[in-house]
Amino acid sequence: MEKEALRAQALRTSARLFLEQGYTATTVRGIADEAGVNVNAMIRALGSKEDILCQLVEYVLEGQFAATEQFLKDITDDPILFYAAATTLQLYMAESSEQIRDLYSAAYSMPESSALIMRNITGKLEKMFKAYQPGLEGKDFYEYEIATGGVMRGFMTVPCDLYFTMERKVRRFIECVFRIFQVPEAKTEEAIVFVSRFDYPALARQTIDSMLARLDSGTGKI
Repeated sequence: MEKEALRAQALRTSARLFLEQGYTATTVRGIADEAGVNVNAMIRALGSKEDILCQLVEYVLEGQFAATEQFLKDITDDPILFYAAATTLQLYMAESSEQIRDLYSAAYSMPESSALIMRNITGKLEKMFKAYQPGLEGKDFYEYEIATGGVMRGFMTVPCDLYFTMERKVRRFIECVFRIFQVPEAKTEEAIVFVSRFDYPALARQTIDSMLARLDSGTGKI
C-alpha cells in the first residue's frame, strides 16, 4: 500500500475507533489491525496515538460546526446564538456515550491536541464575541480560549445525573462563558431559551453518525 493510501485508511479507521471505543481503549496496534496495515509503517506515516488524535481533532470540530450551520440555516445568523447552539451540540455529543466523552476529554487534556483546539477556536471566538469586547485583539481571545476551553472540558467530563441535568449543564455552561465575554444577561437568557428549541439528542446522534458514514465511505477528508 502506498504511503498516502495507507495514511488515509489508517486515519479513517482511527477516527471510527476513537468515536466508537473512546481514545483510552483504542491502541495503535488495534488501529493497524482494523485498517489492515503494518503497524510499523503506520507509525512512520502517522506517529503516536496523540499525533493521530491531533490529526482528527479538527475533523471532529469542523463536523460540529458544519452540523450547526446546517440546522440553523434560515433560522438565525446571530453569532452569539450560533456559538450557544454549537457548544450545546458538543455538550450533547459528549454526553451521548462514555466513549465520546473519553475522546473529548483526551482531546482537551493532551498537550498537543488541546493546543490545536485553542488555535482552532480562537478565531471563532473573536468573530462571535468581538462586538462585546471591541478592544480585544487576537492574542486576548487566545488567552480567553484557555479559560473557556477549561470550562468546556469541565462540563463535558462530569456526567449528568438526577440533579445535574443536561438542561442545567447547558445553562451553566452558557452563563459561565458569556460572563467571561461580558455578554449582557438579557442576551445570555435569549441564548439559553434559543437552544432549548432543538432536539439535541437527535442532532448529536445524527452528527456522529454522519461523521462515521463519511469516514467509512471515504468521503470524509481528514
